[in-house]
Amino acid sequence: MTEAPVVAAPGPARAPGPRRGSRWLAVLLVATIAVGAYLWVTTVRWQRSSAEWEGKAHEYAEEVASLRMQLDGVNNELQAARDQLSTATARITDLANEKAQLGDENVASQQYLDYQTQVSAAAATVASALGQCVSGQEQLVGYLKDADQYEAADLSRYERQVGALCEDAEQANEALQQELRP
Repeated sequence: MTEAPVVAAPGPARAPGPRRGSRWLAVLLVATIAVGAYLWVTTVRWQRSSAEWEGKAHEYAEEVASLRMQLDGVNNELQAARDQLSTATARITDLANEKAQLGDENVASQQYLDYQTQVSAAAATVASALGQCVSGQEQLVGYLKDADQYEAADLSRYERQVGALCEDAEQANEALQQELRP
């Protein structure tokens, strides 16, 4: 008897799926990690940018608060100058009335007229100086409202000039008040 050749029966073939599936899973995992890393880096950059903008916003808020305080101070000075002008005008009128009652006929009338002329000229000078002070302060207030359009050094210089002008006006007013005192 002869033996029959043994032929191995083919068994089930390996399925190519699991090996191919693990490759796709690895590619998907790497892609997910890359996207996650990108999102993390982007988030960190946005956080830094946000912190910088927030810092700038705080700086600008402090600057605005400082300018508002300056504006309030200038407004108070302006009101004080207006009050002084009103007081000076009232005092000049009162003094002129008092002096008018002192006169004696012609001599007293002539003296009064000369005095009134001097007082009026001095009062006009004081009123003009105080008016210039008020105008300068009003213009300074306007500049301070739009302070971001001007150089800080220019604003400070103009503020000093207005302050000097107002101080001169106040001194002229005081000199006039002393002259008018009996």
